[in-house]
Amino acid sequence: MAHSKISFWIVFWILTGLTPWAGAGERLPVFVSIPPQAYFVQQIGGDRVDVQVMVEPGADPHTYEPKPQQMVALSRAVLYFAVGIEFETAKLDKLTAINPGMKVIHTDHGIMKRPMATHDGHQADDAHGHGHHPDTLDPHIWLSPPLVMLQARSILTALRAADPADGPVYETRYREFILELVDLDADLRTAFDGLKGSPFMVFHPSWGTFAHTYGLNQVPIEIEGKSPKPAQLKTLIEHARSNRIQVVFVQPQFSSRSARQISRAIDGRVVAVDPLARDWATNLRHVAEEFKNAFN
Repeated sequence: MAHSKISFWIVFWILTGLTPWAGAGERLPVFVSIPPQAYFVQQIGGDRVDVQVMVEPGADPHTYEPKPQQMVALSRAVLYFAVGIEFETAKLDKLTAINPGMKVIHTDHGIMKRPMATHDGHQADDAHGHGHHPDTLDPHIWLSPPLVMLQARSILTALRAADPADGPVYETRYREFILELVDLDADLRTAFDGLKGSPFMVFHPSWGTFAHTYGLNQVPIEIEGKSPKPAQLKTLIEHARSNRIQVVFVQPQFSSRSARQISRAIDGRVVAVDPLARDWATNLRHVAEEFKNAFN
């Protein structure tokens, strides 16, 4: 049985024009689930790694279907860095079946996650969020620099194990990345100093972990993964008015219709922020500036 599996993959690589990773100067082929992870791996791996993203930019990670060419590329990947999103729950077993020799690293291992937030800004006591159940924990751990430090350690360990020859390079770049994260975290804490508990309204509750890290209050519009009904929309509008919320944040992966309805009702504006942007550090600074402007 083992011999037949090996033969199958040799034939597959020949037919697709691919060969298994051989090392010796060739870049280490790895996959990640979402674009921010590619930034993390690239910061540590540099030009020693070839990073490919499974959920393409602009796509909804809750519903994404891998493309055939991605499955072909996945067949020769040495590592897959998972982060604990819903896409992985639905697809990871099928992805690993394509390449049984690929090692999966769960970079969220050991990280304490918080419950998803409800539309009133409190932690979930009933089901809220895009397809999330009542006991679902917030998977958006890539939006908190202190939690990214923990993910970075998992990435370093995996890269060193897969490619020991370049271990010293990975270690040096890892230390540089940690310093970058420390600086970013300090800058964000300074930006939100004196704004503890300030509310910001979003359509999809992607920013709960970020909000908790920096003492803010996320108010999501989405209810049980769906746009709010008229009565719920009215409650959200009243909440926005009573809390002097003037900006409603949306993201490219979801509809902005409900957000625009609320913004018109409060004479506010809609601002797009992307939790899945690949240029992660620059994006977080941009988002922080948008949130801070909204509070003012």
